[in-house]
Amino acid sequence: MSLSKGIQSVAAATLSAAMLIAVAACGTTDKADTASANTDSGSSNSTQGFDTSSIKKDDAIAALLPDSVAGDGTLTVGTDTSYAPAEFLAEDGKTPVGFDVDLSKALAAVFGLKEKTVSSTFDSIIPSVGSKYDIGISSFTVTKERLDAVDFVTYFKAGSTWVTKKGNPDKVDTSNLCGVKVAVQTGTTQEEEINAANDQCKADGEAEIDVQSSKLQTDVTTAVASGKASIFYADSPVAGYAIEQTGDTLAALGDDTGVTPEAVAIKKGDSATAEAVQKAMQKLMDDGTYKKILDTWGVSSGAVDKAEINPDVSE
Repeated sequence: MSLSKGIQSVAAATLSAAMLIAVAACGTTDKADTASANTDSGSSNSTQGFDTSSIKKDDAIAALLPDSVAGDGTLTVGTDTSYAPAEFLAEDGKTPVGFDVDLSKALAAVFGLKEKTVSSTFDSIIPSVGSKYDIGISSFTVTKERLDAVDFVTYFKAGSTWVTKKGNPDKVDTSNLCGVKVAVQTGTTQEEEINAANDQCKADGEAEIDVQSSKLQTDVTTAVASGKASIFYADSPVAGYAIEQTGDTLAALGDDTGVTPEAVAIKKGDSATAEAVQKAMQKLMDDGTYKKILDTWGVSSGAVDKAEINPDVSE
């Protein structure tokens, strides 16, 4: 993943702090500081990401939003801010930044609303969409199980990557993880895959996988960097970012697997909000704003050209 030097320096400081003091540096709260950058260049420094202040309201798209979302003048977005470069906290420890955060701000601008990112744990967001949050944007992979709980609008694609200490000192073979210490983030599709693999290990009479599930991705990364776990499994952009920020400490193991769509989570059955989000995201894709945001964070390889509501998924 190619990242600007500015983004690297801020994220390195953020991740280094997390690795030194783990949970203390990365606790989640319900407070959010969503101040945007004010520059003329279209992008700003790494703490603030892409400047969305020039994005104009689209009256036709905004009119699609129900009053339950637009009535208070704010688009409230649930996000797990431990998942750089998609969503994480800036150097001040409270301001959400990342490409998902910038996309949230861009959507709000199209709707003519203020944007409020609320930091939360990943597994608590989907159950709270439609009540605590208007929408959820937090690198959600589209799965059949999640489609039973929420509606989705796609906006990105990502695979999964295995990461070990550089040189794979524990000689992990990803085709046989029985008996291996594996770190994953709670509630992710990667955790589901590891749990399924662990069930197979038990069925085969092999040693169980030591599944180390953490609420925060920073803790997952730290587990491998510190030797507590032998390997972690995460979305490819997140894994690539973690590898860059830890210098020579971590490295990818093998090829990326299972490229799948990621999507905005919307209250199940709220077709009006789903249509509004789909049209707003498509507008951002068509006018080039979407690509500029992804380019700012070095993740344009995950770009898609069509926002879809509830796409067909195989599993």
